[in-house]
Amino acid sequence: MWKAINTVGEGVAGYIKEMGRIFLLLLDTVRWSLYPPFRFDLLFQQMERVGVKSVLVVVLTGVFTGMVLALQTFYALKKFGAETMVGVTVALSMTRELGPVLTSIMVTGRAGSAMAAEIGSMRVTEQIDALFAMAVNPVKYLIVPRVLASIVVVPILTIIADFVGIVGGYFVGVIILRINAGVYVANMEKYVKLGDIYNGLIKAAVFGLILSLIGCYKGFTTTGGAEGVGRATTQSVVLAAVIILMADYLLTAVMF
Repeated sequence: MWKAINTVGEGVAGYIKEMGRIFLLLLDTVRWSLYPPFRFDLLFQQMERVGVKSVLVVVLTGVFTGMVLALQTFYALKKFGAETMVGVTVALSMTRELGPVLTSIMVTGRAGSAMAAEIGSMRVTEQIDALFAMAVNPVKYLIVPRVLASIVVVPILTIIADFVGIVGGYFVGVIILRINAGVYVANMEKYVKLGDIYNGLIKAAVFGLILSLIGCYKGFTTTGGAEGVGRATTQSVVLAAVIILMADYLLTAVMF
């Protein structure tokens, strides 16, 4: 019994230590982001990698999420004679929750894992040590551009996901299920507020920080050669997804 308790305690202690190291890396990232020189070329390069190359997967995720949501809520609300509220349900769900969360998880799988793999490969091949030898701070050169780019582009991708999700819901609700288009749109205008959209974008920015910071941290602390790079990549996706969902609950409790 004591052995099991010790094992659990060691796991919890290790998790707390890792969260502390991630927090220290966050402080280091904030500090170095304020010091010149400001490498905008690296920032724009990462924005292209994280943002532009993730548009397709975000569009597909958003549009089919909106379509499925409209289909499911229609049959649920029809039992109460409230099928005209399908548009409101889709819009609020996309802007408040599903848009930011699904977008950030998709970006985590596509871009966050790439950050961990790229930086991890640099770590095991001693390229990061070479940066130190050349008096180049690796946090400023490698991590700051990726974190800032993610904070900027994930809310933009969320806007795209929200839009295509609402359009997909409109297509299913109005074109396929024959809900009155005027009432469908009027209810959305009545019940969806700008605050819902703004809060969703704040969530997206926080999630962008989380996924990029964890991806960079896992890559930066990689050990064990090629096997270690693969392990760090997998851990970065799983840990970032879990923390994003935890942060989503906390932010929802505070904002709404």
